[in-house]
Amino acid sequence: QVQIEESGGGLVQPGGSLTLSCTNSEAPTSVYAVGWFRQVPGKEREILACINNSGGAPYSPHSVKGRFTISRDNSRKTVYLQTNNLEPDDPAVYHCGVVRLVTPQALCLGRYAPDYWGQGIQVTVSS
Repeated sequence: QVQIEESGGGLVQPGGSLTLSCTNSEAPTSVYAVGWFRQVPGKEREILACINNSGGAPYSPHSVKGRFTISRDNSRKTVYLQTNNLEPDDPAVYHCGVVRLVTPQALCLGRYAPDYWGQGIQVTVSS
């Protein structure tokens, strides 16, 4: 069982930024992809950005390109989501998920679902 822990959520003013972190307990030899997602009650889960731990390029759907950037620190087994210029439509519970042996593009295009999920963190945008 892979453990996942997210952190970095909270309250931010419109136009502000947050750095979300996702740390997992995957074995050092595992090859896996990590995706950041968000969900608002009553709406479908939205895929934000994906990356793997083996040097491949990250992938982000069009909706958040330019505002959200995903990055990784393999030594810490941590994936970050830098969220900039947060807007009133961005509040949600943000989750990260891990799936093995899948490319970031395949994960972000919805061809695979994560096998492991974190509990999620709340992001609130308000003045």
